[in-house]
Amino acid sequence: MTTIHPAFKEDNVAVITGAASGIGLAAARKFAGFGMSVVLVDLDGDRLAAAHADILTVAKDGEAQIVAIPTDVSKLDELEALERAVIQRFGRVHVLMNNAGIQPGSAIFGAQANWEKVINVNLMGVVNGSRVFGQGMVAHGEASLIINTGSKQGITTPPGDPAYNVSKAGVKAFTEALQHELRNIPNGAVSAHLLIPGFVFTGLTAHGRTEKPAGAWTGEQTVDFMIESIGKGDFYILCPDGEVDRPTDEKRILWAAQDIVHNRPPLSRWHTEYSAAFTTFLKN
Repeated sequence: MTTIHPAFKEDNVAVITGAASGIGLAAARKFAGFGMSVVLVDLDGDRLAAAHADILTVAKDGEAQIVAIPTDVSKLDELEALERAVIQRFGRVHVLMNNAGIQPGSAIFGAQANWEKVINVNLMGVVNGSRVFGQGMVAHGEASLIINTGSKQGITTPPGDPAYNVSKAGVKAFTEALQHELRNIPNGAVSAHLLIPGFVFTGLTAHGRTEKPAGAWTGEQTVDFMIESIGKGDFYILCPDGEVDRPTDEKRILWAAQDIVHNRPPLSRWHTEYSAAFTTFLKN
């Protein structure tokens, strides 16, 4: 039997960024199904309006319970305005899911604009979201969660999109520090968790495809796994998918960490002199 964290309770309040699609929309649907009040946060536009209409269909109290607030999470002042609006509407927040993310692509010596956009949304959106909402969540004293969406690319940092990797590595480091801070607050009732999705079929990963690849998970599967993992007390929510199981993920993570321990070249998994050794390591 799955244990449900007490923050996922009827009439509690959840704020989800990146809620117009993918994992964020799946989370909004799940939380509304729990009877929670849900604040959908995304850039203004048709996708957010459609998400709002979608979640209204599963909300027990309709528009009294579900609200969409357009917000650019890369801007601190907009996050601060969001927090004020949520508190004015609902009084307190029990679940904050900093999930908004972009992946326009990047190169080491590529366009500066891509680097700034990715860092400001993927990393600073998480840092500032946690900081803006976190103190109020601690203060009200009820069981609460801050869930930050990271990535396996922020752990194994494969070549090809360095800005994205840097942003997600930063989310990992920040969320670890956040949880350390929260667990040392006397009588604290807030915990932080790092969601590490696998291959999920979303707008970010579709790349023009309209049908889900067989190996990809849905946003709904990812959210179900997240809720189950939080119920078990997991901090690192390392999601498998239809292509990669947990043992494979664990070996990839261990190999990356051992680049330092064994003084190998960085990203040795993709280095011609070490690729055969990695293949052997993965099989054993």
